[in-house]
Amino acid sequence: MILSRLFLTTGLSLTAVLPLLADSDPQNPPAAPVAKTTGTVRKHLIYFKDKAGTPYTVANPQAFLSARAIQRRQRQNIVVLPRDLPVSPAYVQQVKAVAGAQLWYTSRWFNAAIVACDSATLQQVQALPCVRSAQTLNRGLPGTRKPKGEDANGTLDQERGTRSQYGKAFTQAQMVGAVQMHDAGFRGEGMQIAVFDGGFPGVNSASAFRSITQENRLAGTFNVVDKSTNVFLRDSHGTHCLSTIGGNETGLYIGTAPKATFRLFITEDVSSEHPIEEANWLIAAEKADSAGVDVISSSLGYSTFDFPSIDYSYATMNGRTALSTRAATVAARVGMVVVSSAGNEGNGSWRYITAPADADSILTVGATDSLAVVAGFSSRGPTADGRIKPNLAAMGVQTAIVSPGGAVIRGNGTSYSCPVLAGLVAGFWQANPTLTAQQVISFLQRSGTRATTPNDDIGYGIPNFVRAYNLANPGTPLAAAPPAPRQDLLIYPNPSKDDELYLQLAVDFQATPLQVRIYDARGALVSEQQIAPTTAAAVRLQPGVLTKGVYTCTVSNRREQRTVRFVKL
Repeated sequence: MILSRLFLTTGLSLTAVLPLLADSDPQNPPAAPVAKTTGTVRKHLIYFKDKAGTPYTVANPQAFLSARAIQRRQRQNIVVLPRDLPVSPAYVQQVKAVAGAQLWYTSRWFNAAIVACDSATLQQVQALPCVRSAQTLNRGLPGTRKPKGEDANGTLDQERGTRSQYGKAFTQAQMVGAVQMHDAGFRGEGMQIAVFDGGFPGVNSASAFRSITQENRLAGTFNVVDKSTNVFLRDSHGTHCLSTIGGNETGLYIGTAPKATFRLFITEDVSSEHPIEEANWLIAAEKADSAGVDVISSSLGYSTFDFPSIDYSYATMNGRTALSTRAATVAARVGMVVVSSAGNEGNGSWRYITAPADADSILTVGATDSLAVVAGFSSRGPTADGRIKPNLAAMGVQTAIVSPGGAVIRGNGTSYSCPVLAGLVAGFWQANPTLTAQQVISFLQRSGTRATTPNDDIGYGIPNFVRAYNLANPGTPLAAAPPAPRQDLLIYPNPSKDDELYLQLAVDFQATPLQVRIYDARGALVSEQQIAPTTAAAVRLQPGVLTKGVYTCTVSNRREQRTVRFVKL
């Protein structure tokens, strides 16, 4: 489901489309006509039992990952795992040998294949000794379903902004420190961003995008829905989202990472809502991984489908259930920063975040207006298992965007706050290339306006490049940092995957003895620690081995006691 909507602009010319690295995948040849069948053809996710007989090995990742993908892992000390190996070619051939079965894609991470066939053929595929199980991804024929979105009527505004360079995009960039980031020399150069969406008409013709193609910064395109390289068609939502990152026309519009390199993927079919679109998200994420992408920007969300019997419930927003959520989690594990819209359900009966926004270790983004007030439509947290979501927020109310025709218009939705922050992520990572993906998220969270008091509306608040940069580089800070929020106690990383925890100390908690107690969700004391007086900005906690869950930490000095919550994954 696309997470915001504006009017469409048509009558666009198309130019030659760039090839994508993964198009040459021998396991995923171009689509061929489906063999004649007698029943309704649907798409299914076929899970294989193992990867037995594969010629691929973790010792030779060059056979299935680009040099850039391998380098991204090496910089972050991420090892190549059996999960990363392509599916067994022998199993692929067994599926292809079933009459009437059309293999569309294979998934390394899920050890699976997307197969189109009728129900009788599906039974034959499931009977293969290499197949473990199957999940139907679409039911019925595509319809005319319109995606849910916050703003169904775009606001046309072709006037130039009062800021001479950024135009109408100035406020949304200034709010997160992107203007200062650009002034410091970081505009996304050398960073690769993948954008997943429903279409990108006009990106090949509108003047605000011209520098991307002229400077050879469109590294690849792939239309997962149609299995082609043509992405300059279908829904204009992707064009709008891309503009907030990569728009680059001085005096009219400048995005948050206007010099980044992009890979564009169509994963969403706006005519219907089925789990096949989540599977498309998975395929795009694997292709982005293989190509060496650094940041994924996804303004898509899933909770309800055309067939209500397969709808998700809030209880399934636990980081482990939804297909797209599981895919986003693996994307984070291999070292990409996944930036996802929280959702536009804040005013509705659902209210909460949608998949894949509940995924572990990704950056989920809520929406505010230009005064940093949370948008009513912005989906709320926490996840069903108690983790803080959204992580951060940016301007998603009356956000300036570029239409396929090149006009600057405005729209509402977490669809737009998400890519605004994706550009910030790219520039911040460019400025701090030795950081891991998870450290990037951690520093941005610590720079947020609610860093010490995260809530279920905007998480750690609105981040700022200068504050985050100075946290990461205390010895060489940038000047002109905006006033930081009142310093308070903070535990990081939060959430935590291991038992390495740090307590950031407020000034009035320094140079005094401290007593630290940690309680589990039931209120039972699980750890107690005495900390000697120190002037350090942070100290390491020694909680021992903690099980997964939500914990409350109380810190007492001689005058007062404060409390902070954290999550152990």
